[in-house]
Amino acid sequence: MGSSVQNDSAQHLTETNDEYRELAQQHSAHSRRLDELGARRFPTPEEQLEELQLKKDKLRLKDRMYGLLREYERQAG
Repeated sequence: MGSSVQNDSAQHLTETNDEYRELAQQHSAHSRRLDELGARRFPTPEEQLEELQLKKDKLRLKDRMYGLLREYERQAG
């Protein structure tokens, strides 16, 4: 399946599916925070732990978003 179709489906889900939209917002917030943490030259141990947890949670969010996307495309296909 092409990325254009996936992008269209993701956009549709963002507009129509509350769970997908919430997951996408959380994913974006995690990305922004990870950018902030990554810009620190000497992160504290707490910040390093936060970064690790955010990366794990971001991956979990992405996996769930992909699952919703696949389910939508299967139903629409």
